[in-house]
Amino acid sequence: MSIIRFVHAADLHLDSPFKGLSDVQPDIAARLRNATFDAYQNIIDLCISERVDALLVAGDVFDGADRSLSAQLSFMAGLRRLDQADIRSFICHGNHDPLNGWEANLPFPEGAVRFGPDVERVPVFPDDPDRAVVYGISYPEREVRHNLIPQFRTAGGERASIGLVHANVGSDTGHDPYAPCTLEDLERTKFDYWALGHVHTRDVLRAQSPAVVYPGNPQGRHPNETGARGVYLVDIADSGEVSLDFRAVDTVRWESLEVGIADLENEQELVEVVDRAVDDARDAADGRDLVIRLTLTGRGPMHASLVREGFVEDVQNQLNDTWSRRRPFTYCERISNATSPDVDRDERVQAEDFVGDLLRLVDSFEDEPQLLDGLYSELEPLYGNAKASRYLRDLKPTPDELVAILKSAEDICVDMLLEGE
Repeated sequence: MSIIRFVHAADLHLDSPFKGLSDVQPDIAARLRNATFDAYQNIIDLCISERVDALLVAGDVFDGADRSLSAQLSFMAGLRRLDQADIRSFICHGNHDPLNGWEANLPFPEGAVRFGPDVERVPVFPDDPDRAVVYGISYPEREVRHNLIPQFRTAGGERASIGLVHANVGSDTGHDPYAPCTLEDLERTKFDYWALGHVHTRDVLRAQSPAVVYPGNPQGRHPNETGARGVYLVDIADSGEVSLDFRAVDTVRWESLEVGIADLENEQELVEVVDRAVDDARDAADGRDLVIRLTLTGRGPMHASLVREGFVEDVQNQLNDTWSRRRPFTYCERISNATSPDVDRDERVQAEDFVGDLLRLVDSFEDEPQLLDGLYSELEPLYGNAKASRYLRDLKPTPDELVAILKSAEDICVDMLLEGE
């Protein structure tokens, strides 16, 4: 039997703009503007359809402290829908939507709990107060640089204890170090579940005793937030075992695609292989609208066309003419050309010129191990530097990795040297 069933969401960023997009079709622009709102409505629908006991939102409900009225109205409307379905909601605020930000005078429904600047203990079931309890805290202001976890202490009598906080666990370098703490800090509290927010990529840091979970944001908003986005449907059993079920709620998905040109002979083949890549990505998007970034890579004869002024833009326009009018749509936000000229290396390495000398020099590092040892010696002042070593000590390349770096450098040098050809 389940003690409690709830949905764990975080980082809604309601009314957040999609970054890096301009000059899109009006209907696509409208779809993108509404994406965070639509994802939130999908969360509410999920709570109701799954008949959960509660929704937990772990901070950054809004995208900024000066949150828009439309975002606040939409959020409250969702909470009222939950209240009408006898589903409680528990909300804490993070660095994007601290308590000192502007807000309209919109009362929370009776079944909703918004945590304040100090840790509060709130039973999920008022008629059975020790069945399941949520402990939560909100940021009073944007800059919260100290560890909040020492404030969390269980009363000891509840069958399920849940912590709700917006925090950076383990000093994740991809996010601002707000409310920094360690996994050990969370483990010491003896809670059953930590409902976290702040990190936008979902991550289960610990599955049980306690479960420590980032659901990620429910709607990707830029090219670095790729893949399915959503929430966790969580069950805590009588035994204390935690069951996690990820549910995608996003409406628009970002993906980065890479297409090689090595085997392409002409422009028609290029268009066809790009179309196939887009079609495959569309099939994998679970019926979502799709925004893509495409990178063209490799060496081949098509490089000469791709560097012609306006050619890549023409390929992008052709893609969008084909795919952006379909439903669900696929919109190509950018094409990056990372291709190189077609080079017969076996022929060029025989040439008595600077390019041939360069290729033979790179080959010599594979053929003569003592040269590679000498290169390591040249790098030692960098990796042994007192200030740099603590950042580089785990990044020193192996011999195979060093050869691969040399090969990459060779590609760059050859491309530059042969650019005129």
